[in-house]
Amino acid sequence: MKLVSFPCSLFAIILASAILHGQLERPNIVWICGEDLGAQLSPYGEHHARHADTPNIDRLASQSLTYNIAWSNFPVCRPARTTLAMGMYAESLGGQHMRSVVAPPTGSKMYSQILREAGYETINHGKEDYAVEKTGMLWSSEDDLSNATQPFFMKLQDGKLHEGGIRAKMKELKGENIPRYDLPGFHPDIPEMHRAWHALYQRIEEFDSKIGKWLKTMEQQGLMENTIIMIWGDHGPAIARGKRYTRDFGLRVPLIIYIPEKYRAELAPEDYIPGGISDRPVSFVDVGPTMLSLAGIEPPEIMQGEPFMGVYAKSPNQYVFGARGRMDERIDMIRTVRDQRYQLMRNYMPHLPYGQHVETLFKNEVMVPWQKLSEAGEIGPPPSLYWKQKPPVELYDLEKDPDQINNLADDPQYRSIRDRLMTALHKHQETIRDTGFLPEAQIHTRPAKGQSPYDWAQSSEYDLKRIRTIAELAAGYNMDAVPKLLASLDDDELAIQYWAALGLLIRGGNAVNPHLNQLRSFVETDAAPTARVAIAEALVRYGKADDQASGLATLLELADASSASSDQHVALAALNAIDRLDGAALPIYEELKMIKTKSYPKRVMSSKLLPDLEKLLEK
Repeated sequence: MKLVSFPCSLFAIILASAILHGQLERPNIVWICGEDLGAQLSPYGEHHARHADTPNIDRLASQSLTYNIAWSNFPVCRPARTTLAMGMYAESLGGQHMRSVVAPPTGSKMYSQILREAGYETINHGKEDYAVEKTGMLWSSEDDLSNATQPFFMKLQDGKLHEGGIRAKMKELKGENIPRYDLPGFHPDIPEMHRAWHALYQRIEEFDSKIGKWLKTMEQQGLMENTIIMIWGDHGPAIARGKRYTRDFGLRVPLIIYIPEKYRAELAPEDYIPGGISDRPVSFVDVGPTMLSLAGIEPPEIMQGEPFMGVYAKSPNQYVFGARGRMDERIDMIRTVRDQRYQLMRNYMPHLPYGQHVETLFKNEVMVPWQKLSEAGEIGPPPSLYWKQKPPVELYDLEKDPDQINNLADDPQYRSIRDRLMTALHKHQETIRDTGFLPEAQIHTRPAKGQSPYDWAQSSEYDLKRIRTIAELAAGYNMDAVPKLLASLDDDELAIQYWAALGLLIRGGNAVNPHLNQLRSFVETDAAPTARVAIAEALVRYGKADDQASGLATLLELADASSASSDQHVALAALNAIDRLDGAALPIYEELKMIKTKSYPKRVMSSKLLPDLEKLLEK
């Protein structure tokens, strides 16, 4: 009989008590993480095995359960790791934006704190990188396996797969004879792309060699028979349209879990077969609670994930969810959901291309030729679509179309699937109280002093459903929405003002030109600053000389993070707008350089209008 069938049974309670009180030996737990490692390992396809020789991963996988549908919830490290560490979605915490930091919810703890308090030695061998402030002691030490006392939880990490490591490997490979790869349909067939894939697989082989050394150490110390081992990556690979992007390629990660034979009857799920593959959808939000469950600890109620192994294992989820917020200096908002076969994506800022110029991403030598060749018409769709506006909704059949080329969102035959997944996404947003429907500035300013965004968003002050109604209306191109959007500019709810303004900007000149007087008056008021940014950009793009002057003056005002009407998040939004305006913003260039910018986020930059802006902002 498998325990997973009776998560709340008396048997589960007795077993948990036995583990915690030492009557049943508690397992050690070791995590082995490859940074920026997607599901490009041999257990996930024979074609990966052809390109990378990974005997150590393969050997462990032959004794483990491999999760075929494992998502990181976020396609970039900090919010992904935050979700995993807290057992809570980063967008519920207000920590979805890259490099942001927020206060933790009242009464919350990270999984490592809970394990340590339960008697585990907790050892961190690698980076942390969380979007919530740390409270209390997370780790017992940063030692290695040779000094661990049992029971222990240890996180081992390899950073060579990180995008910096991939870039370095690509430089090493320059001039070598690189094999041609069967590229995904969304990648351009250029030499740099083949070299990027070759660099990735070479780094995977190096990762496998490091895993072999770690496993050998555990075997020599006799730890394999009482240590649960998990191999994982923190999000999709550091290849363009992987990391930072919310398609399956950017969210799907390896998750290989080895449970020693002595623990399988009590702790393994029903589908655990050595060398087996599970199609149960799991995601990072579930991993922390699962580790607690394996240690015989009931996950706290505040955790939003559900254990898929151990004493407190729950029934399988039907869906997993993903999200994207700001990536360094570039703003975007995407939410996504998938089941075993289909993925739906909701693009709340469809006017922004996938290929926004993120400084760190553009250090990869693939990006510039891809963009230039696409703009010159030498690369066509689907790779060229990376540089275009996004559709409001995307739907893909991952079984028939794993590269996600054929968008089925507007196909009548798939309407019921689209509706089912959209309903699941909306229910999820309401359950976790997704803070992404607030502009980033409001995430930090609307909670009371000392109050976390999560705690504030759980209250009635956050009118999520009403705000989301306008956000759903705004995030599209239909002109029928214009009257409602115009009227919503006067709403008392600041977030509704923001989405109404954004919706008009998304629709372009046909929505803006007939209402220039009203919009010019709006930017001259004390309305929501981020709403003023959107309308100011619209005035510069589509207005007459007076409108453009008013819009530029507003953007200049709000780009000053030290002004009374701005802060660093509003200023970042204004700088993004200025950058998108290209030459139309040149009249304020000299004044912009005079602004004191020391409070801006460090990674703000501009590639077209202000090529030296990054250096200016660092002063």
